Amino acid sequence: MQRLLLSLAAALALMTSTALAADQPKPTYADVSYGPYKMDKLDFWEAKGEGPRPLLVYIHGGGWIGGDKARLPGNIKTFLDKGISYAAVNYRLTGEAPLPAPVHDAARAIQFLRHKAKEWNINKNKIALTGGSAGACTSMWLLCHDDMADPKAKDPVLRESTRVTAAAVGGGQTSIDPKVIEPWLGPNVLKHAMIYKSVGGNSMQEVMDNYEKHAALYKEFSPYNHVTADDPPLLMTYGNNMKLPSENAGHGIHHPVYGVKMKEKADKAGMECHLLIPGVSQSEKYKNTNDFLIDKLTGDDS
Repeated sequence: MQRLLLSLAAALALMTSTALAADQPKPTYADVSYGPYKMDKLDFWEAKGEGPRPLLVYIHGGGWIGGDKARLPGNIKTFLDKGISYAAVNYRLTGEAPLPAPVHDAARAIQFLRHKAKEWNINKNKIALTGGSAGACTSMWLLCHDDMADPKAKDPVLRESTRVTAAAVGGGQTSIDPKVIEPWLGPNVLKHAMIYKSVGGNSMQEVMDNYEKHAALYKEFSPYNHVTADDPPLLMTYGNNMKLPSENAGHGIHHPVYGVKMKEKADKAGMECHLLIPGVSQSEKYKNTNDFLIDKLTGDDS
């Protein structure tokens, strides 16, 4: 019976995803290879408008374990109607290659899109990121990380910048380091497979028994560790279940305290950061993700 229920749930999720995809406009270019791996594919929707267009890039969630660029959030037409082009990115998952693969693939996707700027009419100086869960974690890492451009690279894509204009994300992990997040959220967060699979582990126990082997990856791919005053603006949204310790793995991996900790550090550093938690935290300037993204992508550069 449990297996049947899981199969029905999977079928419903697929039907919902297909229905959502059917409501979206068809991409200008679909399944474009941006890197050497099978999963390095992206879709691109070109917005109409005078001059190079700003670009919003969606990085899907799924714990770096699953998910797909086809499961688009919201309505792409909202951005296209504002003259904002859109891209959705796939990347290697941790079952194929653990960190740094999923995040570095997404970084290359940004570089590839910049490399296509002239051909696809993209404004290189107006690129923002959005995504949920692991896609949010990747987006925040790219937002806060130093530029990965290599001016001397033989590959022209790698000469392009990875820096972006802004990011608006939902339910994102601001740290993936078990020795940081367990004190923040309680032991249930460590039950989520994202945490041990991200570094190629088979279980949380195995990873913790060999923590020093994985510590560098955990520290490097925690956006919280890269916050500095010169980082671009960030908006984060979360559900409002503030209960601590977290109730279960799913609650823990998307807990609002991730956002609280990130905003505390950003505010201290002097980085623009907005945190939206219903009934708990609001922004004086932005009511929602779309308001923020449209303002950052279409507003004055000054």
